[in-house]
Amino acid sequence: MEVTVLVQAISKAFEILEKARNNEEARNEARELLYTSAKFTSETKSVAERREARALLSGAQQSRLAFRNFAITFFILFAFWILLSGRFDYFHLTLGIICSILVAYLSHDLLFLNVRLGDFRTRARRFFAAGPWFLGQIFSANLHVAYLALSPKMPVDPQIIRFNTKLDSDISWVALANSITLTPGTITVDIREGEFFVHALDKKVAYDLNTGQMEDQIAHVLMEADHVYIQDVLDVSRIFGALK
Repeated sequence: MEVTVLVQAISKAFEILEKARNNEEARNEARELLYTSAKFTSETKSVAERREARALLSGAQQSRLAFRNFAITFFILFAFWILLSGRFDYFHLTLGIICSILVAYLSHDLLFLNVRLGDFRTRARRFFAAGPWFLGQIFSANLHVAYLALSPKMPVDPQIIRFNTKLDSDISWVALANSITLTPGTITVDIREGEFFVHALDKKVAYDLNTGQMEDQIAHVLMEADHVYIQDVLDVSRIFGALK
C-alpha cells in the first residue's frame, strides 16, 4: 500500500503543479504533498519504523473506526427495529437494543469494510446523489414490464445472463444483487465468486443490465472505483507527522 500511495501522491502533486501555475496556494499544497511523500519514503526505511507506521495506521485509528462503525450500525439497526415493530413498550425496546447490539457486533465490518476516516461522509453524499438515478431506473423498468404484460403479443423472451463483476467486497455484491432484484424485470439468481447469474425478462432488460451502468453506480457510491485517493495522501501525512 505504501508504494502505491506514494506513487499516487507524487503523481498527484505534479498534476496539481501543472494545473495551478497561477494559484500559489495550490502550488504550495502540491509541494507539501510531494515533500511529505518524499520524507515518508526516506524516514521509514527501517523495519522498526515501518512497523510503527503500520501500527499507527492499523492500531489506534482502526480501533477508533471500529467503534464508530459499530455505533453507526447499531443506531441504524435499532432505528429499523423501531420503524418495523411499531412498539415502544419496555420489553420490545429492550429486546431491540439487545438484538441490535448483537447484530452490530457481528456485522459492523461488513457495512463499513475498509472505510477510511472521512470516506463515510463521501459515501453518504454519493448515495443520496445516486438515489434519483436508481429511482429513475426502477420507474422506467416498471413501465417496460407493464408494456410487456399488457401487450397482446406478450413479447417476453426470458433468459439467464452471466457476467463477472469488477466489484470486490461482499457488501458491494449484496448492494448490486439487491439493486438488480429491486429493478422490475430482473432477478439475481446466484453469485459465485464474483460471477452473477441474473434472470432477465427480455432482451432489452438484459441489454440494459449488460451496459454496466448499475455496477458503475455501486462502485462509485462504495468507492470501489476510486482506489487511491487524495485522502490516502493525507493519511500518510498524519503518519509522517506522528513519526516525526
